[in-house]
This record gives sequence, structure tokens and C-alpha cells, in this order.
Amino acid sequence: MNAIFLMLMGLGAMALGYFVYSKFICEKIFKVDPHFRTPAHELQDGIDYVPTNKYILWGHHFTSVAGAAPIIGPAIAVIWGWVPAFLWVVFGTIFFAGVHDAGAIWASARNKAKSIGSLTGDIVGNRARSIFMIVIFLVLLMVNAVFAVVIAGQLINFPSATIPVWGAIVVALIIGQLIYRKIIGLLMVTIIGVVALYAMIYAGPMLPLSLPDSIAGFSARQSWIVILFAYAAIASLLPVWMLLQPRDYINGIQLFIGLILMYGAVLISGPELVAPAFNTNLPENTPSMIPLLFVTIACGAISGFHGLVSSGTTSKQLDKEPDVRFVGYFGAVGEGSLALAAIIAATAGFATLADWQAIYHSFGQGGVSAFINGGANILQQGVGLDTVLAQTLLTVMVVLFAGTTMDTGLRLQRYIFQEWGHIYNIGWMQKAAPATLLAVGSCLLLAFGAGGDGAGGMLIWPLFGTTNQLLAGLTLLVITVMLVKKRRPMWYTLAPLIFLLVMTTLALLTQLKSFYDKGDWFLFTLDLVVLAAAILVSLECSATLTKQIKANKNTPVTDKS
Repeated sequence: MNAIFLMLMGLGAMALGYFVYSKFICEKIFKVDPHFRTPAHELQDGIDYVPTNKYILWGHHFTSVAGAAPIIGPAIAVIWGWVPAFLWVVFGTIFFAGVHDAGAIWASARNKAKSIGSLTGDIVGNRARSIFMIVIFLVLLMVNAVFAVVIAGQLINFPSATIPVWGAIVVALIIGQLIYRKIIGLLMVTIIGVVALYAMIYAGPMLPLSLPDSIAGFSARQSWIVILFAYAAIASLLPVWMLLQPRDYINGIQLFIGLILMYGAVLISGPELVAPAFNTNLPENTPSMIPLLFVTIACGAISGFHGLVSSGTTSKQLDKEPDVRFVGYFGAVGEGSLALAAIIAATAGFATLADWQAIYHSFGQGGVSAFINGGANILQQGVGLDTVLAQTLLTVMVVLFAGTTMDTGLRLQRYIFQEWGHIYNIGWMQKAAPATLLAVGSCLLLAFGAGGDGAGGMLIWPLFGTTNQLLAGLTLLVITVMLVKKRRPMWYTLAPLIFLLVMTTLALLTQLKSFYDKGDWFLFTLDLVVLAAAILVSLECSATLTKQIKANKNTPVTDKS
């Protein structure tokens, strides 16, 4: 099959989802109100609560949730064939991710921009909140520790990306000042930022930069990881308008230009999908597609991390409530289009089936390298980009996305410690600086304590997919309970959450057996903890949901808002 048809079907379906389904969900189910005073206005402080133009906020939200995950997951999952990966990305984006992301922003904004964990305490109960926040902390710990390893690895493998990756921070700082001091308009700022970023991408291959093999006893990877966490700590303390927003916005524009180039190259070159539609010749030890497909592809279909960003930072910057649709749902569509590009690069970016099989010789192979190398081949064939320049362009895309996710992830982890400070009345933990130190310290402890080379986060990464999807299901549970309390239709969130919780529970049980067979008692124990948390929070939420449905039946309708 030609990749052009896959591209047109996927993008067409997601566009239809945005223009039709998202309009119905936001207007008829969430009933967004243009007159509602959002927390960004009510609690405005110039640091975290900042009313933000919806296009800039979309850039922040989209690039924060995207990271490297919508590339890694789909580019691994095609080992089962491109059809299952394609269907889950497209239908997951339309009926799962868009509703989940927009719903989390809406639910948080309606409750003074509380995080989804804190919101669970108000809507479900304190016991559910305590368990839920542990799951949230684990997800953030995994994301921050592992993305640092991913970024460090790409900077080592592709030194041509060093200048554009770090230069983008300088560009973002300048753009932040230009926008918020109203020196020039948004369009001109956008043009300046994009030109500067792509000029650095062009210069990158001419000026490759690498760290020495050893710095004060640290390897290059260890040094990059320490530098990345130092940067993320500073970034998480700065006002959102100064670095986080403009960096994410310009990265979002950069991604769309990259996707236009990628999809344009597909239209011009018309590459064939060399990978099988359904792979009947799976390598030995490849796990069952059901349920593992639905946790291997998280971002790009639905991801619990999105709920953390939606309720942790995005809801604090929402200018008008109707912006929920553009920022949340369209943000999910943007990520779905990136996941679709990853599928095409990992299945049509190889010359022959034998070349593809040489990469996908065992489960877990492919990922970022398949996207970068396959995508570079398509760009070279389609638009004539030099292979090294194309690899630099795609590497910068991966690293900048992973970096923005790390920025936001560490800020969210800081919020978790601050919320714990409020809950347990620990005064010093409620302050930003100590909470940030705790967040960075916990990540570094995992990175270097569990693995001396800084890759300790990889130790618990096998549980990321299931833990992350569990979080998405629980977020949908909270939104569903809120809808029932408001006497709104609940099936548009209840059906996705039931499917997700069933698949996640099956995946946890599948992995539990795998860890037991391997004698990996650490992951076996952690899997049991996550499974127990899933069951306990699900029971708490189900009890609250059932009680509220009964109460609605016995109480006359007094509020249809």
C-alpha cells in the first residue's frame, strides 16, 4: 500500500473529529461558557496563573504533552503491523485523547485550576486522592528520568543537534520578552522565531558540538543528564511567560513545519509501506498485541500524562473557557498527526521488507532511530534534503519535544510536592524552591541511584505504559463523576475509560507474569503496587459514581448548567 493513502485517511479522519466531534463534546457535554471567569484571571499572579492567547497556549500544551512518546510508541508498535497501530492512533485521538485532554482542562478550570490529583479529593474522596497522587508521582518520575536519558543519547549520537537544541532556549527567552512586553505583534514574533530556529538547524551540521568523554569523572551521558536537570530546575521556577510558553509555542510551530515537510515529501515521493499490514512473522518473545498495543502507544492515542499537563499548567493559563476545544482537543489532534508521521516513517522509510525486518528483529526495537532514519530517507527522496540535514531536523524535533516535556514535567512534580505540603501542613514544602529541589533530587536519585550511569530511570520504564494509561483511565473517571454530578451525559467519557481500564489491568497482569517468569522481583513488586492502586481508586470512583447516579434519580433537577 502507498503511504499517501494512509496519510490522507489518517489526517482526514482526525480533521473530521476536530471539526465535528469536538464541537459536539465541548458545546453539548462540557457546555463551555465564554462568560466563565477562568482561574488565569481570578488567580492571576504573573508566574503560574497567566491569561494566555489560545495559539500560544496551544503551543505550550501540545509540545508539553507530545515529547518523544508519540514517536517512540508508534515506531515500536508497528512490529505487530501498521494496521493495528494506525487504527489505535486515529480512533484513539478522536474518541479518547481529544475528549480526555479537553475534559481535564475543563474540569480543572471549573475547580480553580486544581491538579487532577487534588481534584480527585474534592470529587471522589481523600483516600482516592492519596492513592492517585502516588500514581501521578510515579508517572512524572518515570517521564523526567527517562526523557533525560533519551535527550542525552540523541545529543551524543547527533552532535549536529547541539547548537539548535540549546539555541532554541535563547530564542524562546527573546520571544517571551517581545510578546509580553508587546514590542511587536505575534505574527512577526513567530516569523523571527522560526527563521532563527531553522537557521540554527541549518548551521548545526557545520558546527557539531560534543561534550568530552569525561568531565570530573562523569561520562558524556552523565554530564548531559546533570546539565538537563539543572536547566529544567531553573526553567520550572521562571514565570511561564518568560520561557515555558514561548519555547513551547515556537516548538509547536516548528513541529507543524516539520510535519508539512514530512507529509509533503510523502506526497511527492509516494513511498510504499514495506512493513506488513499484520505481522504474522513476529520475532520470538514478542508479547501479545492485545492488550500490549494499547499501552505501547500511549501518547498519540491517549495518555495520562496529558491530564497532568492539562490540569497542572494549561488550566492555569486558559484565557476563555471555549479555548478548551482548540487547546485541548486540537492539541491531541496535533499529537495524533505526529504519531501518524512516526508510523509512516517506521514502515515506509525503508527500501525493502528485509531492511525493515533487520531493524525489527525483537520487541522494543525501532523507536526514535527508526523515525529519524526512516523519516530522513523520505525527506531526502521527496524534497531532496541532505540526509545529515534531514536527520538533524528530525533529531532536533525529538529532543526539543522531549525537553519541553521535561520542563513541564519537573514543574508538575514541583506542584505535587507543594500540594503534599498543603495537604499535610508542611510549611517549607509549600514553597517553590524547596519543592523544586525535592523534585530534582528524586529524579536524580532514580537516575543515578538505580543506575550509576544516569540511566536508572530505564529500570522502571517497562511499567511506564501501563501506569500512564491507568492514569488516563482514572482521569476520565474523575471527569465522568463530575459530569454525572452536573447531570450531563456520561457515556462519552465512561465508554473510553472502561475500555482503557480493562486493557490496562490486563496489561499489568500480563507484565506481572512476565516479571515473575524472569525473576525480576523489583518490577514484580512495583507492578503489584500499581495494580493495587488501580483497583482501589477504581472502586472508590465507582462507588462515588453509583452513589451520585442514585442521588440524581431521587432528587429533582434544579440546575441544568
